[in-house]
Formats: sequence, C-alpha cells, structure tokens
Amino acid sequence: MKIIIVENELHLAQSIASKLSEHNFETEIYSSTKEAMKTNGDVYLLSTNMPGQNTDQLIKACKDKIIILMVNYINNDTVSIPLKLGAKDYIVKPFMIEELIRKIAHYQEFQELKKKTELYQEYMDNLLKEIIIDVPMDTIQTPLVIETNYQRLIDKVVFEYAKENDKLLTFVPLSEKTWKEKISKSPNDSLLYITEIHTLKKADREYVLTLITEYDFILCSTSGLECEFNTITLNTDSKLYDQNEILTIDDYVKFIVNSFQYKFPDTELSKKLGISRKSLWEKRRKFDLFKKK
Repeated sequence: MKIIIVENELHLAQSIASKLSEHNFETEIYSSTKEAMKTNGDVYLLSTNMPGQNTDQLIKACKDKIIILMVNYINNDTVSIPLKLGAKDYIVKPFMIEELIRKIAHYQEFQELKKKTELYQEYMDNLLKEIIIDVPMDTIQTPLVIETNYQRLIDKVVFEYAKENDKLLTFVPLSEKTWKEKISKSPNDSLLYITEIHTLKKADREYVLTLITEYDFILCSTSGLECEFNTITLNTDSKLYDQNEILTIDDYVKFIVNSFQYKFPDTELSKKLGISRKSLWEKRRKFDLFKKK
C-alpha cells in the first residue's frame, strides 16, 4: 500500500513516513498539492495547514482514494468542507501513529467491502436480468409468504424490493444447519429472505413459522404451505433451468432428479414430475440416479 504524505512541514512529514515504514507501508512526501495530484497513491495524508495550497482540488481529484486530513484544529475550513468534498476522515495533530494506522485499516476494509458488494450486485443483476416480474413493488407488504414454481423469480422480487425500499437483506436458506443462528443474530432492521422450507420436517417447519413472527421477512416456498401469514402465489411459464436448448423427456427427468433428489423425498419428487413412484424408481435404475449415501 502506497501512502502519499502531503505536508509542508518537512520534519513532521519525515517523522510520519519513518513510523509508517516501520509498519511496512510505502510512503512518498510532497509539499505541493499540484505535485501530489500527479501521483497514484492508495492513501493520502493531507495537511490542511498549507498556506497558498489548494487542498480542495486534490480532494476532488482523489476522492475515490482514502484521504485522511491532518489538522491542527477543527472548524469548517479544516474538516467540515473537506469531508463534504470527499475526504474520508481526519486526525488532529499531534497524533499517535497507531491511531492513524487504525483509521487507514478501517477505510481500507471499507473500500474492499464496497468493491465486493458492487461485484456481487453486478453479478446478481446479470444473473436475474432475463427474469421478468410483473408485480409492482409498492403492492408487496411484509412479512410475506410467496409460493412459486421457480425460486429465482422470487430472488428477483426480493432483491428489487430490498433495493427500492433500502432494506438490508439477511439470506436464510433453511437447508443450512446454521439457520436458527442466522435468524437470531440478524440485525433488527434487516429483512429476512427465507428459502428451502420444504427441506425441513413438519415439526421444524412449524417451529420456523412460530419463530419468525417477531421478524420482518419474505419466505419463499416451492410447495404449498399452510400458515397464518399473508400469502401470495407467483408462478412463471419461462424456462425452469438455465440452458439454451430444449431437453428430451429423459434428459429433463435426469436433470430434475439430479438437481432435487436431496431436497425432496421420492413421493413429492414423483408428484412434481407427474409420474408414479414406480416410474421414478425405473428411471433411477435406467439412468443410475440412485442417491449416494
């Protein structure tokens, strides 16, 4: 990580650079904001006590970087205005180098999380872009149970709803062993997105429905679910799997069995395929689709 120190007090700048070097940071020192603007640092330590220097231009030019103001005192000119222009934080001189490193580490972690969030958002948008929903978001009221024949349709509904209503999502797939902990530790202002309730036994399903009465949620169910919560049905006739080809009947059966045999018992799986349990067993034998123990 390269840290650009912009400070006209050379002795102070060298002292900061020396201490940062001891913690394995690469540093460069500049006494001119114009020169500093030509650099490509990760962090800018910018003194606000530099007569004749235009610090505002440097902040605007490098606002995507981590800019920490080094100030002698706090007022509008040294802190408030620079923060509005894009600086991330400030530290009052004299300061302990450990406090400065803590601030740098904090904003570095924040930037990394921001990049990851943007990546995941871009990926989800691309993954769901072909799915069309015709449900106005202002008609959705949580808590809500949505029954569907295609979970990805509800994925898009939930993400669109969370985006439009500025909701923090907590994803709770009930097939995971940690689902109880996820629910109990979810932030108070988050919206639970609960899926795969069909993987639970009847007693556990009833427990879930009792537990979530204290939470705001959208629960997606791919099979009928008896409950007292507001319930709507959203189905689609669009593709049920992400392949750009028409499958044969046998290929379709193999696809469905391979994808869902560990999520549904054979009784429900055969019902969803529209065949008898005997026919399902024959398909398993024909295509060697038996469950692995």
